[in-house]
Amino acid sequence: MTTSTLTKTETVSKPLQVNLASKETEKPIPNYPKYKFLKWEFETPIIWVNVFFITLYHIIGVYGFVTHPFLTRPGAVIFVVMYGSLGGFGVTGAAHRYFTHRAYKAKLPLRIILLLCFSISGQNQLKDWVRDHRVHHKYSETDADPHNAKRGFFFSHVGWLMMRKHPEVIRKGRTIDISDLYEDPLVILHQKYFTWLKLLLCFVIPIVLPPYLYGETWYTSVMACFTRYIISLNSTWAVNSAAHLWGNKPYDKRIYPAENLTVSFFSMGEGYHNYHHTFPWDYRTSEMGKSLNVTTFWLNVFQKIGWAYDMKTPSTDLIKKVIESHGDGSHYKWGHEVPAWENDNCKLIEKKL
Repeated sequence: MTTSTLTKTETVSKPLQVNLASKETEKPIPNYPKYKFLKWEFETPIIWVNVFFITLYHIIGVYGFVTHPFLTRPGAVIFVVMYGSLGGFGVTGAAHRYFTHRAYKAKLPLRIILLLCFSISGQNQLKDWVRDHRVHHKYSETDADPHNAKRGFFFSHVGWLMMRKHPEVIRKGRTIDISDLYEDPLVILHQKYFTWLKLLLCFVIPIVLPPYLYGETWYTSVMACFTRYIISLNSTWAVNSAAHLWGNKPYDKRIYPAENLTVSFFSMGEGYHNYHHTFPWDYRTSEMGKSLNVTTFWLNVFQKIGWAYDMKTPSTDLIKKVIESHGDGSHYKWGHEVPAWENDNCKLIEKKL
């Protein structure tokens, strides 16, 4: 592997760009007054439709999990984990590492898999996901950050999806180049049929398949689907909230993102967030490689069969220099102060390396 950086793609043709982006960029930037609801005051208006559906999904998922013995039904557990992992990979390996950061290149079969897995995740449209995440990296923890962690855990976790975007998010977001998405015919096709693909792959198939595949009850199948969905959503959201608020900072102590092993476990490797914000082009999002990083494992598999290539990583010398210059001293190898709760794990990792 060689050190490389995220490269900019060539500008797309004007007609294509107009078709996909002009309506959004021509809208005036709103200037919301302070929004009051009961005794609370908010920066921007609440989107009550989003509040209703996000709350409803969670009520159904939690109710189904609490009232139904999922853990006593091996088929349901296995299906939820396997299907949920596909959706998780669609966020981590597709939307995040490939489409947003271009941390590696993918051949046609893998690009199809990435888009299908992203549909399984049931999240926002790909162009919105990529733009929001790129502006998040460029303006992290400012008013231009869609899920600014300085506004608290709830806002950075899910509250930002329940209200209108801060005007600065829109203003800075329009300066972010996402023209590379418009150059990919598969992305254009996915964008065109996004709603149908999301409904089919995130809800219809995982509900219909278990009863016919292994005789699951319809009630269990429906409840398992919503349980999987809210676990997947919260695993993604935790990267924006918990991994920006709690953890050590061995690579750059000047920023909010931190190393959070719990988040890494649930998000398939995205919780090594201090590293990721320091080296956002690294396809592993972690110096530790496959440690609690299922996404990196599968990307390495695709690399071995030739479907993924040009896997970008920073050099060891660069990592070491950054740690020595800006780290908080907690790095397992080059730091000076290792948190007590990490001592055993760090020694084990170092021995393996």
